[in-house]
Amino acid sequence: MAGNSEHPPKARALGAELRECRIAAGVKQRELAKQLDVSYVSISRYETGARTPQPEDVAQILATLGVTGEKYAELVDMARDADQPNWLDTGHTGIRRELTTLIEFERTAQRITDVATIVIPGLLQTSDYARAILGETSSDIEARVAMRVGRRDTLMRRDAPEFVALIWEVALREPLGGYRTMADQLRHLTAMAERPNVTIQVLRTGSTRWHPAHAGSFILFNFPKSAPIVHVEHFQSTAFLHKQKDVLGYESATTTLRELAMSSDESVEFIAKIRDEMEGQA
Repeated sequence: MAGNSEHPPKARALGAELRECRIAAGVKQRELAKQLDVSYVSISRYETGARTPQPEDVAQILATLGVTGEKYAELVDMARDADQPNWLDTGHTGIRRELTTLIEFERTAQRITDVATIVIPGLLQTSDYARAILGETSSDIEARVAMRVGRRDTLMRRDAPEFVALIWEVALREPLGGYRTMADQLRHLTAMAERPNVTIQVLRTGSTRWHPAHAGSFILFNFPKSAPIVHVEHFQSTAFLHKQKDVLGYESATTTLRELAMSSDESVEFIAKIRDEMEGQA
């Protein structure tokens, strides 16, 4: 396993935010480096999370880019402990920050393993299903749905990561958004399973023995040049784990669950059967 002294999750999220600020200001990396009188490599490493900037470095970058107000304060504060291997966010930064972070990890991952116990994995959601998940009464619902559904492009690009979805049967049978919405969602799953980089395996209910899926959902990101990161989401908090001893347990869990799950071919047939049942209810 690669060492985890570099690319801690919070530093990578901060780097993605700084990159967005720079792009929004219309400034190239080399131009920003020249204005700050630092090397181009330093800016590049900040933006990838390979190097963690100090709060004063972030303040100088943001001031140069013309970022002020709440955004300025948030990112400077974010830099204060961005070098820690694990990152617990209690939700005060909101859904946008979490999605920005996930998009960054999805963009750079070599393999993504999503253990989904309650709802369909985000990268496989349709817009109507995502709307039902995110809350139809939210004032910014359409922007949030577009951002979530837009993440699917990660699986379509030429250098797309390998994506493994381990979906518990419960998530397939809960008709969130209504039976028609769920039938369309299941149809989308079977279509995505045809892609060479996408593997879907179903974990049946009715087990008489405990297995790791009983502990809840998580996503394991594997990267080509840095150590893995695990994402665990709760109702009002989210955690990104990077410590080797923490990640090892989740890697073992994914191995166990893949052995317990149905094969990919059996899973697609099973999903199609549930889809037909949903269509009948609709």
